[in-house]
This record gives sequence, structure tokens and C-alpha cells, in this order.
Amino acid sequence: MCGIVGYVGPRAALPVLVEGLRRLEYRGYDSAGVVVLNGHGLESEKSPGKLQNLEERLKKRPLDGTIGLGHTRWATHGGATEPNAHPHFSCDRRIALVHNGIVENFAELKRGLRGHRFASETDTEVAAHLIERFYASERDPVRAVHRAVGLLRGHFAFAVIFADHPDLLVAARLNCPLVLGLGEEENFIASDIAALLPYTRRALPLDEGDIARVDRAGVRVFDRMLVPARRPVIEVTWGAESAAKGGHAHYMLKEILQQSETVAAELSGRVDAERGDVRFERFGIPKAALRSARRIAIAACGTAWHAGLVAKCAIEELAKVPADVGFSSELRYGDTPFDRDTLTVAISQSGETSDTLAAVRAAREAGSRVLAITNIRGSTLAREADGVLFMRAGLEVCVAATKTYTSQVMNALLFAIHLGRVRGALSRARARQILRDALALPPKVQEVLGDDCAVLRCAKRFLRGYDYMYIGRRYNLPTAYEGALKMKEISYLHAEGYGAGEMKHGPLALVDRRMTVVAIAPQGRVLEKMVSNMQEIHARKGHLVAVTTRGHPIAIAEETFEIPPCEEMFSPLLAVVPLQLLAYHTAVGLGRDVDQPRNLAKSVTVE
Repeated sequence: MCGIVGYVGPRAALPVLVEGLRRLEYRGYDSAGVVVLNGHGLESEKSPGKLQNLEERLKKRPLDGTIGLGHTRWATHGGATEPNAHPHFSCDRRIALVHNGIVENFAELKRGLRGHRFASETDTEVAAHLIERFYASERDPVRAVHRAVGLLRGHFAFAVIFADHPDLLVAARLNCPLVLGLGEEENFIASDIAALLPYTRRALPLDEGDIARVDRAGVRVFDRMLVPARRPVIEVTWGAESAAKGGHAHYMLKEILQQSETVAAELSGRVDAERGDVRFERFGIPKAALRSARRIAIAACGTAWHAGLVAKCAIEELAKVPADVGFSSELRYGDTPFDRDTLTVAISQSGETSDTLAAVRAAREAGSRVLAITNIRGSTLAREADGVLFMRAGLEVCVAATKTYTSQVMNALLFAIHLGRVRGALSRARARQILRDALALPPKVQEVLGDDCAVLRCAKRFLRGYDYMYIGRRYNLPTAYEGALKMKEISYLHAEGYGAGEMKHGPLALVDRRMTVVAIAPQGRVLEKMVSNMQEIHARKGHLVAVTTRGHPIAIAEETFEIPPCEEMFSPLLAVVPLQLLAYHTAVGLGRDVDQPRNLAKSVTVE
């Protein structure tokens, strides 16, 4: 949510800022703004709506300068208006800042800032005036920012520019991601590594409570006590080309089509089918802890929660240990179910999901070890967890998760296999069989991707006037949830996922001639039960779309998407692909903004 870009160096700042904001558009936003420092002081331009609106204004009024900040805002306090867009200024307009997150105690602080003039409805502007107050006495930008953020409660990442210091940016973070980009005689600030890719591959993520001094010569980082601190620099392995559409109409389509490659990447070097085991490069959890765990607690949100449901099925089948999946947003406020005998698995694509980080901290306070599954090296989750399974999905730009979902599921399944082997619940012979089938998955994913005609026909048939219901059981109950989520996220059509066995307990009342029911019914333990549930739909005149195993058609289905035969636990990886494509083609047919759906953001860094 929201995006920050900062630059200081020899180049013209404005093109760097605008390009950085363009690369952060996928995060979700409803206004944009920039500020640069030059011989005329701090000059700014901002606009509600898409970045294109800001660019049109900048064509008429270009801003010169070699240091500046840019921001895309996702409205929380105050509507998507020009006064509420960032940057925000001190009364004398000698200090400007941009902010991601929420200042929870802004109203209380605002009451104490008597004599200050406020120009917006935002919580952010309070920080600008606090910094102004402390700068008046300190005359030191870093100390002024440090004193100001010390009074704030909530989640924030700030970047600040001072008219009195023409070669300096100051950055600060707490519970919101912020990374520094290191170049030659130039340096950068960004809320996401994606904004840095055209300029540098060297990134320095800030820790919780850090404040950074950024100028042309380099960066200096201080901890929350303002003591100089050393933070590790990471080398980004994917380049700017990862953020390009590659000739596809949308990022979402490109990312769906990459899934045979990303699944192959998750397996590469990890699977030893002959030994019947899995190896991870930075697992971090001792085998003794895996053996002694009496329970697995999985914390996640949204799509990652669906991946957690797949993990639960596999862990209980292969490792014979109870597993619970909780919404992180509920776990953080519940009576904490964590203890020393619980292993917590936290799943987050960005590694910055606010609710999941809060659940992880509650787990650690209760003595639980934490294993993270995340896509971003250097993320807060990766740093705070005891062990990490790094996904290999690469950059995902579309707000709706596709390839990162299948990567999460693949990592979760590999973990379940490893857990089963360590605990002695999974025999070597059975593990070999499972892992051989895992190695055959990438071409099977490609096979599903290559058979898009039935999906496109189905999307056109049910384009208008239909609601969607997705049903599944066991491993593919999460697939039903995920398919429905994709449809509602990008098409804005009403779509719900249900357990097929629950239809008679209420949802069956919704079924009529205007209801399209997508049944995920591949070969497996629950196929006969699924067919019985589908008969209930058919008898009530609902339209049936089925995801089935090739060679095993279901006669009552009006449309069928086939997947190749596979181990049942791997079927979610194949079955979700046509559902992603169904959502995509439906959204395109309805003229939706596929990559940036309304009201949503890629990384949810606030509650």
C-alpha cells in the first residue's frame, strides 16, 4: 500500500522519481505527488487519480533539481484529493515528507501543535509539523526526525527532505517496509525494491526503528536509540526486465504463463527423489524442534491463507501432526494459541504484511519458533523468523496473486514432505513416489496453460448476468476459495468459495439458472462425494463448470477444464491455473483494470 521513492545524486531527479512511481503502481494507490529541491526551494506537484494525471501536470510545469521525493497514496485518513496527496509540508514549506502507513495518535498530537497551519485531512501532516518543531531547536535533520517519530504510534515509513540541506534525505521506518538503494555517487530510497531496479541491484533494507541519513556520498543508518548501526546489503537477483510485460497485454497474463517456470524453480536443487527427502538452503529450524512440535499453527492473509489450507492438509496427511490455519488479522487479537510446543508457519508474499508480522511477534513472545514462507529476501518477516523458505517466484506486479500462490503452495508441500520424513511418519518409499511426481509437475503446468480454449469459451458464455460459486473438498477446498477470490478481485463479479459438503447447509438456496458453479473435482479420495454434490447443483438448474482429471469427464458438467493426472496433494497447483485464466478472461471481457483492481493494494502494510 502506498509507494515511496527518493533520489539524491547527479541526475535530474524528476525522471527517476516518476519512473520509480510507475514501477510501484501495482501496489495500489489513488493519488500521486513529487517534490524536488532546487534554487527556488522545495517545489511540488501532486494530483489525485492515476500517475498519468501527475505526469500531464509535470509536462506543463517540469520541476528541476537533483534531489527529491515521490509518493503514491492509498487513502486512509481523508479522501483521494489533491490537498491530501503527498508530499506534506511544514508551515514554512522548508520541510517536506512522504509517508506510508498510519499515525494512530495523530489527533492527540495535532491538538498539541497549536499555531501550526494544517492543509489536509491526513494523519501524515502531523509528522511534518512535529519535525518542523524539533528542527527549530535541534537544527539537525536526523535528530529532528528521531524526536518526532519517537512520539508516533502506529505503522510508518517516512522520507524527508529539508530545504536547508540540499544534498540530504532522511528516512525512518517502523512496521512498514523501506529500503535504501546504493549507487555510484547517487543513492535511493524506496518502499519496494522494484523501484530501484533500473538503477542499482544493491539494496539495504532498514530494520524496525531505523533512521537513515542518505546523501550522494553514501548512507548512514542509526537504530532507534540513534546509535550508528550496520545493516547487511543484499544483491537483487532479478532485473528491470522482470517488471516488463514481455509483450503480453497484462502483467497478470504474463505471470500466469510463468508458472511452469516458477514451479520448476521451487523444485530445483531441493528435491532428492532417490533419498526421498527435501533440502532447503536456509531452513533454520532444528530437526529436534520439528520432531518435538505437538502442533503446527499457520498464520496468513488472503491468498496466502489459502496456501496455508493446502499446507494443513499435507501436514496432517504426511506428518501426522495437527495443523491449524488462522487469519493473521484474527490471531493478533485473539487469545494467543501459541506456545513452546507449537511451530508457527507464517506465509506472506511480501514479507511485510502487517497482520502476519503482528501474529509472528505474538508467537515468538509465547516461545514458538517461526518458519517463514516469503518471496522477498531482506523483508521484515524473513529477518524476524527463525527459519525461512524463500520462494523463487521473482517479481509479481499484478495486484492479484497468481505465480506467487503456486510458489507458496509448492513450498508448503515440500515442507510437509520434509516434516513427515523428519518425524518418521512418512516412509522413504512413499516420499520417493511423491517427489518423483513433484518433479513431473512443471510440464504438467505447461500443458494446462497450453489448453486455454475451453476457459476462454466459458468466460464468454457466463460474462454477464451470472454469479459464481466455487466448490471443492479436501486439498481443493482452498482451490475453490482461491478461484473465487481471483474472480471477485479482478472482475468485480460476486463469487464465493464453499466446501462442497456444506452446500446443503445453506448455500444451495442460491442456486438457480443464473448461478455458475465451478466444481474442482480431480481424481482423488473425495471425487465420488464431489460428483454427488454436483448432482445437487444440476438438479436445481445451476450451470456446472468442472475441473477434472484428463480421461475422467463428468457428464453433467456443461464446461470442463482438464488437468493431467497427478498425486492428489499436487492437484491444487494444476487446478488453480484454469481458474486464474477464467478470472482473467472474464475481467478483460468486462473491461476491468486487470493489473490494478479498484480498492486493492499489492502489499497490505497496515491493518
